[in-house]
Amino acid sequence: MASLRLGDIAPDFTAISTEGTINFHEWLGDSWAVFFSHPADFTPVCTTELGTVAKYIPEFEKRNVKVIALSVDNIDSHYQWVKDINETQGTTVNYPIIADETKQVALLYDMLHPNASENFTVRSVFIIGPDKKIKLTMTYPASTGRNFDELLRVIDSLQLTAYHQVATPANWKDGEDVVIVPAVSDEDALQKFPKGYKSVKPYLRLTPQPNK
Repeated sequence: MASLRLGDIAPDFTAISTEGTINFHEWLGDSWAVFFSHPADFTPVCTTELGTVAKYIPEFEKRNVKVIALSVDNIDSHYQWVKDINETQGTTVNYPIIADETKQVALLYDMLHPNASENFTVRSVFIIGPDKKIKLTMTYPASTGRNFDELLRVIDSLQLTAYHQVATPANWKDGEDVVIVPAVSDEDALQKFPKGYKSVKPYLRLTPQPNK
């Protein structure tokens, strides 16, 4: 299976999860999604990640984002693990965790990297749009926990730039100035961005975030 690239349609699948059987595209509906994999159940870093995501659900919901996780252990193991996560992280996991015992989904999404580990999925992250297309991919080693503040920042950027002809500069955060894309002429920029813009260079024009 070749690696999935940005703009590819996220592969559809049907799988058992802690929230029942998931038909992925149907479950996604008109929402965005964060889909992320875990090397195994009862692993320390994953336990903190899944607990953190549960606490971030209100932030994801504000952005019309659904969250779904995957591990290659069985569903009974997942249920036991969720109890541990809730206890140790002081939260309630209320999103589906796929039980991918056959590795069917992991293979579809190229989550198995044999040179890193024969049996475990790496820490993959996919952000998927309502059009079912992949908007972001990230792969972390098993030893490094993910930064979910960064994923929220990327979602803010993706949702902003999907509807306005802007891009977001380095280290941008929601509410800060954005860059007008080169395809917009100076004349059109005055129409499209009534708050005005600052021309640092002909190709570098900054404007206040248009949806604020």
